[in-house]
Amino acid sequence: MSYQVLARKWRPGNFREMVGQEHVLKALINALDHNRLHHAYLFTGTRGVGKTTIARILAKCLNCDLGVTSTPCGECSSCVEISEGRFVDLIEVDAASRTKVEDTRELLDNVQYAPTRGRYKIYLIDEVHMLSNHSFNALLKTLEEPPEHVKFLLATTDPQKLPVTILSRCLQFNLKNMSPERIVGHLQQVLEQEVVPVEEAALWLLARSADGSMRDALSLTDQAIAYGNGKITEPEVAAMLGTIDHQLIQKLMQGLIAAEATKILEAVAHFAEHAPDFNAALSDLLTLLHRIAIAQAMPEALDNSFGDREQVLGFAEQLTSEDVQLFYQTALIGRRDLHLSPDERSGFEMTLLRMLAFKPQGLVDVPRQGLSSSATRSQVAEPVPQSPSDNHPSAPTKPEEPLTKKPPAEVEPAPVVPEASISAHVIEQQPEQEAENNNQQVKELLKQQIKAITGKEGISSPAVEPAPALNNVDTSEAKLPEPAAVGETLDAIEQFDNARWLKVFFKLNIKGTLHSATSNAVLMGNDGVTLFFALDVQRGTLFNESHNQQLADLLSEFFQQPIKVDINLQALPEGLETPSQWAERDKQERHQHALQQLAVDPVIQTLQREFGAQLDENSVSY
Repeated sequence: MSYQVLARKWRPGNFREMVGQEHVLKALINALDHNRLHHAYLFTGTRGVGKTTIARILAKCLNCDLGVTSTPCGECSSCVEISEGRFVDLIEVDAASRTKVEDTRELLDNVQYAPTRGRYKIYLIDEVHMLSNHSFNALLKTLEEPPEHVKFLLATTDPQKLPVTILSRCLQFNLKNMSPERIVGHLQQVLEQEVVPVEEAALWLLARSADGSMRDALSLTDQAIAYGNGKITEPEVAAMLGTIDHQLIQKLMQGLIAAEATKILEAVAHFAEHAPDFNAALSDLLTLLHRIAIAQAMPEALDNSFGDREQVLGFAEQLTSEDVQLFYQTALIGRRDLHLSPDERSGFEMTLLRMLAFKPQGLVDVPRQGLSSSATRSQVAEPVPQSPSDNHPSAPTKPEEPLTKKPPAEVEPAPVVPEASISAHVIEQQPEQEAENNNQQVKELLKQQIKAITGKEGISSPAVEPAPALNNVDTSEAKLPEPAAVGETLDAIEQFDNARWLKVFFKLNIKGTLHSATSNAVLMGNDGVTLFFALDVQRGTLFNESHNQQLADLLSEFFQQPIKVDINLQALPEGLETPSQWAERDKQERHQHALQQLAVDPVIQTLQREFGAQLDENSVSY
């Protein structure tokens, strides 16, 4: 006997053997069981999802020798002939090859005659959207009021091309694409029956390449068996499909997490030896980043379509949600602009390096030499970057002493922009036609105002006192909690309350989903051994049980003694602030304090009074 391809050999013969499409099967089975049959059915969906198969099974159900049933026997002459495609009362029409109106009229001439053998005469029109407009018009009347012994089963992959008059005369069922999990499960059953050795990772590659089509998956499986000489392995399937090794994408992600440019470039160099598709590589990287974002937002919703669920969950713990979004957007733009780069490899490398460059604290800048002499650098005070923890309760807020209190010989103050210079800069922006007259008047006015403020003559006087630096604003009014010392010891765990939790939180090295969850938690109390936290129910989607141990490890290391943690989802009590709430309140208080300091600044007041300047409050940093 000649070989029969898997797609035909394993075509379902009844509704029980169907894979997926439960929403369609339920409606058809109920209609058959209660004898509520429509005269025309339209099955829509992409290729290989079961449109024609369901139509043939429905034909069996209507013409089985046992009667109209949702469970045809499959053994009677009618069922066997339908399965073999030789049942005289099942007229299958390929609309793609019979598009003319003459073909449709010839077909409809026999509608009035009773079926030869079966109970119903069934017209199965495949790819019905290929019919011409005249053919549709010829079909309308018969489709609306066919004889009682006639059923129309229409199938199409493009229902948008069907006239609305055809759609309104049919019961339409939209068949869904198959999920990779469902395809893998079915392929495992088929290959087990076929006694073909297979690796599960190879099945995931086949399922993704099938793109929701079970028929495509079975056809690719046939090809993989032939390519692998009777067995299916992941390397051979990847070579057959020309797909990218998923392990390489994971290596690139590991390099991004570690912010190691050398590791990333080495992986790209190894990748380039196989003449890859860099556009497809960026697409796979985007898919991985999307799955990481899903794992961070709702771990239980993460599927195993790539067979790497545990690795993705690990990446989700190591990356912050901000980094994931940054990487995703960068990869998206890099893929869009890939064709603009000199070559795809350089565009791919620059996309990855851009991710590191834009990542906060991603790369350590190498000090640049030769821009200025060492003597000049020693005289100019270098600005000290503010630590991210300065805005948190663990950061000291001691204001620096004003420069005027120090002897001029010891510290040379950094050059400041005098009020007169600011005003002169504004004057220069006026139109040229008004400059000659207006400038002289404004200069005279400014001389008088500067003299009143500084007590000195001259518009270029540098003696105007500069506005206080925003980094040195006195924040004593914010009533910040006292900072907790790193590595301090806790005499008794009973001493640890929510106020101290606010102090300690910002000193702990908390990252990822653990940070998102615990920043919305308050300390309810303790029993001398365990700290009991309450987590806002609305933020509970980010919490999982592993966070208990992670937070306990961080607190134990910080206080240098064993501490247990128990986090429970519940409504937060009134009067207790979460770290997130405290940080937001502190941010607003600092911002208001900075605005108050600027409001009384003489330079700002002069600009507002004389030039109508307005302070952009959103641009004020603190």
